Amino acid sequence: MKKLLAVLLCTLVLMAVFPGGQKDGGSGAEFVMGNGAEPEALDPHLIEGVPEHRIYMSLFEGLTTIDPKTGGPIPGLAESWERSEDGLQYTFKLRKAVWSDGTKITAQTVVDSWLRGMNPDTASPYAWFPNMFVKGAEEYNSGKAGPEAVQIRALDDYTFQIDLIGPLPYVADALTHYSFAVVPMHAIEKYGDEWTLPENFVGNGPFVLEEWKPQESLSVVPNEKYWDRDAVKLSRATYLPLEDDNTAYNMYLNGEVDMIVEVPLDMVEQAEQHKDYQVAPYLGTYYYLVNNERPPFDDPRVRKALALGFDRKELVTKVSKGGEVPAYSFVPTNMPGFPGGELFSDNLAEAKRLLAEAGFPDGKGFPKFEILYNTSEGHKKIAEYIQQAWAENLGIECDLFNQEWQTYLATRRTHDFAVARAGWIGDYTDPNTFLDMFLTGSAGNDGLYSNPAYDEAVRKAATMPDSEARYQVLRDAETYFIKEDMGVLPIYFYVSQNMIDTDKWGGWYTNIRDYHPLKAVYLKE
Repeated sequence: MKKLLAVLLCTLVLMAVFPGGQKDGGSGAEFVMGNGAEPEALDPHLIEGVPEHRIYMSLFEGLTTIDPKTGGPIPGLAESWERSEDGLQYTFKLRKAVWSDGTKITAQTVVDSWLRGMNPDTASPYAWFPNMFVKGAEEYNSGKAGPEAVQIRALDDYTFQIDLIGPLPYVADALTHYSFAVVPMHAIEKYGDEWTLPENFVGNGPFVLEEWKPQESLSVVPNEKYWDRDAVKLSRATYLPLEDDNTAYNMYLNGEVDMIVEVPLDMVEQAEQHKDYQVAPYLGTYYYLVNNERPPFDDPRVRKALALGFDRKELVTKVSKGGEVPAYSFVPTNMPGFPGGELFSDNLAEAKRLLAEAGFPDGKGFPKFEILYNTSEGHKKIAEYIQQAWAENLGIECDLFNQEWQTYLATRRTHDFAVARAGWIGDYTDPNTFLDMFLTGSAGNDGLYSNPAYDEAVRKAATMPDSEARYQVLRDAETYFIKEDMGVLPIYFYVSQNMIDTDKWGGWYTNIRDYHPLKAVYLKE
């Protein structure tokens, strides 16, 4: 009997220790994800990236949250909301929810949290985002007015209200974003910058931070104080910062991780034969930023020559090979209802003509520059293809320069580059999310694009009700941005490429946003 008990005890210990879907003492299952990169931060007001957003969805919950099936908005901290007849005001009824330490969350908590994110002293890289929604936010964030200018208010403990800059039809969708996060002001006041350390962490999401070993792993466990605790089935989730796609892919095949979010370019054809390969349309654009203020890239003829000087169809067929769609506009062509379409084409003869007209016939006299990209074998292969195409087609020479994720983001923010790899995933399902960040002076406008006609069109659309006319104004803005100015170089429209065994894991669905909140994931019996 003692020997049998020892064997059983040993078995239980092994089940608790080893990841990959093993039972954790019978209380649920562990889920391990290859998350692509080390998170820049955990503070929702200091992040900007997809790897960080995946973690955010576990640790925090805004007024609205993500539907795992559609990627669209569903009630979160707010159980319901009403929209005024003119669309300029939203009123939210909050749940009687608490933080993971038991502290009450009120409408004033929401007010204080949003003001923190908008405060210029916070230096949030995404502070520009609420400016596109909330009346008075831009004035406060730019330092032209104090926090009293921001038109948000607590009507009582559980009623929160906002006034908008226009009748924006996508508000509930946008509020899922971390720039609208509700944060534990009491913990921030107590611990300062150290509030996100595991021993100090307080959250209101389905999970809380258990452990964070930088460059190694980050693990979360169920938040026992979460209002919908019974819906959470996992006992632990671990995010691994696997920047090397080959490493992540091999770990998946070896059963060391349960999900990866990228497939190495060289392995796509092999992955396509695997039942776990989950490929789907994705609301995102892969593109190159160009520093619009750095000569000779400040000349739109140069930017157009670069854009027209390589073959996108060959790139997606022979290099990326994942079913991506060549991009000849910036707003994805799968944007529901938007009258998009091609605004340019690959045209070597026109590229050469434009380059010569700009003073660089056959590339003569064009200064050598670098293509900046964040460390990834996939980004490197794409950059190598474009580097070779520009050299052969236009006589332009450039080098490749990679940086790890956090450093790369910092370089972009300081505009210390000539050309830089970039990608944009829609924060909500509307063309505005692909256009408003390029307004003159926007903190998200890393390439320093500026055109008054573009600014006017984007701002005008924000004042219009949802209609074909509004879409046409946004299409006009995109035409200024790409056809006339080539403010960035679109390359392709993404598809999502995940590896996960959906026969084993339930609650995981493909959707156009590629959002997969772990709150919904469970181990099938």
